[in-house]
Amino acid sequence: MLLRICALLLFSGRGRAGWFGVLLLFASAGIAQAQPAAFRFEKVQMRKTRIPFLIQRNLIVVETWLNGRGPYNFLLDTGIGTSLITDPHLGQELDLPMEGRFLVAGAGEERPLEAFQIPGVAVRLLGGVEAPKLPFLILSDDVLNLSGYVGMPIHGLLGSDVFRSFVVEIDPERQLLLMHEPTHYRPPRGGRWARLPLDMEGRKAYLTLPVQVDATSTLPMKLVLDTGAGHALSLETTSDTRLQLPATRLRTPLGRGLNGNINGYLARVPALQLGRYRMPSLLTSFPDAADVALRAEVPRNGNLGFELLKRFRVIIDYQHNVLLLRPNLMFREPFEHDMCGFDILATGANYRQFKVLRVEPDSPADRAGLQAGEEILSINLIPAEFFTLNQFSRMLHSEDGRQLLFVVRRTDGELYTATVRLKRQI
Repeated sequence: MLLRICALLLFSGRGRAGWFGVLLLFASAGIAQAQPAAFRFEKVQMRKTRIPFLIQRNLIVVETWLNGRGPYNFLLDTGIGTSLITDPHLGQELDLPMEGRFLVAGAGEERPLEAFQIPGVAVRLLGGVEAPKLPFLILSDDVLNLSGYVGMPIHGLLGSDVFRSFVVEIDPERQLLLMHEPTHYRPPRGGRWARLPLDMEGRKAYLTLPVQVDATSTLPMKLVLDTGAGHALSLETTSDTRLQLPATRLRTPLGRGLNGNINGYLARVPALQLGRYRMPSLLTSFPDAADVALRAEVPRNGNLGFELLKRFRVIIDYQHNVLLLRPNLMFREPFEHDMCGFDILATGANYRQFKVLRVEPDSPADRAGLQAGEEILSINLIPAEFFTLNQFSRMLHSEDGRQLLFVVRRTDGELYTATVRLKRQI
């Protein structure tokens, strides 16, 4: 059976927009109605458990076992309804049965990609959490190369089934997930907690929040709650005629679609209100083209990502349609973009080799002479292999005017040094 799926996946290697989100729209009503097996605790008497995770480039990475083998690294993503295996080698390694062939058509100019449905995989997480038979989609080709963009092996994404099964508490400071059994869960009390209603439509959660879009206008924006988006906020100008691009903006690639690159603008909105908490000068992505909005199964204005959410202790409670937020020590950290102006891909056995994918014209990297295809060998006289991609990315977001010294290998093997002075452009 050959069906067609509209899909959009965006991810920013530069860290400027920090995009990472997946949207899958099924053309088959039979698939849309299928109910995957829920996650559960292995022991019936359990009421809650703790699961460690890693924050890599503003994404939640959890160790996952499939059919008793692993661990594999999966991103935890409220933004997708169906879990996804992005590394096709995993299907071969686990000898997974594939049913139903799909064409995945997304933004970009390349040809559609094949995907296959896997009817059920036994999934286990740390802390005694399991799903006996969880369906997945698996891509025929790892076009996204999430491992290279995240800087560690990434095999796929776990979607809304986790959040439909538990009340999920995310503690970014300690990098801990707390899974609560919903019927016995009691929400925390205290004046510092902001309580925001969630609208459940399909298999996703939406918030309607006031966003100050210019000096005089505040608009209610319907946003997807998206833990799989590495940016803070994304707004789609095609979704509301009152929503205009800010005058001060930066033209830049926002990420990679399943069928090509996605471009757009970075800018700042004056503020977003999260209950009692006002988030000022919020770095916001504005993707190009109507197809971003047209591919959405539910009309919305954009999405709210983990670059913002990580500044809070977060409780996602799908069962009671509520999001709870309490500020943590990261709350007052400024929202910054990549001030260097190049895309970096992590390669090599340990993802500690850094290749320049693209250089933004007239950026600090461009003015320093860096070119696509070159390899960064050292940073401030420290070998590049001593840094993770996460640490490298944080350096590029760190401070306006900071100076970085790179030793670089050109594509012909010649070595040279490049001095880059970071510059905040928006």
